[in-house]
Amino acid sequence: MPAENAGRAFALVLADELADCGVRHAVVAPGSRSTPIALALLENPHIKVHVRIDERSAAYLALGIAKATASIVPVLCTSGTATSYFHAAVMEADLAHVPLLVLTADRPPELHGIGANQTVDQVGMFGAAVRWAPDVPVPEPGPHSVDAWRAMIRTAAEWCDGANHEPVGPVHLNLPLRDPLLPVPDDEGFPYELGLKNRAGPMSWTRTVAGVRPTFVPDEIAARVAGARRGVLVVGGNAGPVDAALEFARAARWPVIAEPHSNARVPDLALRATDALLRDRSFATADLAIVVGRVGLSRTLLEWLGRTPHVVIAPGGGNWDVTRTALAVIRPHLGYDAFDELSAPAAEPAWSTAWHDASRSISRRIDAVIDESPTLTEPAVARDVAALLPDGAALVVSSSMPIRDLDVVMAPRDGLTIYANRGVSGIDGFVSTAQGIAIGRDGRGPTVALCGDLSLLHDVNGLLPAPDPRPDVTYVVINNDGGGIFSLLSQGTGLERTAFERLFGTPHGVSIEAVAAAYQAAYTRVRTAAELAEALAKVEGVRIVEVRTDRAENAALHARIREIAVADGRSGL
Repeated sequence: MPAENAGRAFALVLADELADCGVRHAVVAPGSRSTPIALALLENPHIKVHVRIDERSAAYLALGIAKATASIVPVLCTSGTATSYFHAAVMEADLAHVPLLVLTADRPPELHGIGANQTVDQVGMFGAAVRWAPDVPVPEPGPHSVDAWRAMIRTAAEWCDGANHEPVGPVHLNLPLRDPLLPVPDDEGFPYELGLKNRAGPMSWTRTVAGVRPTFVPDEIAARVAGARRGVLVVGGNAGPVDAALEFARAARWPVIAEPHSNARVPDLALRATDALLRDRSFATADLAIVVGRVGLSRTLLEWLGRTPHVVIAPGGGNWDVTRTALAVIRPHLGYDAFDELSAPAAEPAWSTAWHDASRSISRRIDAVIDESPTLTEPAVARDVAALLPDGAALVVSSSMPIRDLDVVMAPRDGLTIYANRGVSGIDGFVSTAQGIAIGRDGRGPTVALCGDLSLLHDVNGLLPAPDPRPDVTYVVINNDGGGIFSLLSQGTGLERTAFERLFGTPHGVSIEAVAAAYQAAYTRVRTAAELAEALAKVEGVRIVEVRTDRAENAALHARIREIAVADGRSGL
């Protein structure tokens, strides 16, 4: 296949090699300097391109697609300030181990340092948040250019997807491009064919082959697990596939504490209302806990781990000893499960049963308090949304209060996949992430997103109609007119009211219904559990379901839940 100029040749090779690496989705934010890459991605028959006019939205859309597909997703922008809007998503991809490939177009070196328009220093701009950031040269014709480009792109893919035994994560390719940016001949001409269709087979250009190195579980740790008669399995985010961990817990009769987005909160194994159990020091004792993934939603859980012997298993790498008290941190390579080296005797039946009985007892008390209100409260919304969605659905939950409420009130269930941006735990890009997850799931069940009003407003441009059809997502928005979580923190009780509202409560007075109308989204307001169930019965198009709550009333309800749970935990166990 001939190419009209060097930039066009590089772009075609980039798209072709990425497709050969398994890339099936790419996200593009429009811009001039990125034209060759955007056109090549659009023309590649194996890659579906999604266009977003807001770079931050584009980056989080790509993040969501990568989460849902567990595969590399490139996101492309032009040079200048556009690149900076990728940074938050790159940070999330770093700590959440998401294979995001960041492509930033750049001016060529001769335009740097002379005041040329839209030209800034982009090399290495994401710092340590990316796995690899080579200094990519300007595409130039040469007898070995294509081979060099393919090798670089393949290497980028390997860094991105963890094929070299490093944690999965983002890679940055900063791509300086000279004119012409369109597929027209340049002054030099391009003297050779690209050979895009002439390969002998997949991976014929370059491939790093690394032998699978088994994780070494120290003998003393394996012995500690084998001797534990009262063990607890704790599963957090970044846990990867949890089947082996749950089978271990089932065989050993270990109670399971699972954060919602671990997707390990399954019936018969996982507990509910665990904060109340763990606060009761006379009850919540264990010989050993095994923590899989990264935990951090509950301070009570972290405090309990701080006084309980525990081992951390960090699939794919990561030093997730949050309390700095772990006996060991085991980092299995991709494709290897540390539970293959671990076994434990069956837990004492009475001890294990007591944990489950106590969890059910406290759960009933919490539900009773929640159900006292005839209208929807924030915990009720989280509980009911998780329970109402059909098998095969996806629930995307924003940081701040919704994911914490879900952790407290969600009953164990099968058939629901939960996603949350808990790498950096920001509210950034939530609307776009949810749409990316819906795209990546490609019709495998409905996608519902649960968020607060600030999460919606912070990424409201994610609702912008794009050149492509928007995926079907229903956003359940809990609107308490500001930063509701701060009412539950020390700021809520330790500050004078005026200062608190100005700095933390931040009432905005925005009409969510007007926002929906402005962004051409359907809108419904619900007040009761029955109305919420009706609103969730069909997920079609982009819809906003608003639930209005009061921050002060919500704080009082959370205080009651905590007090009742603690009282139950102390007296009823």
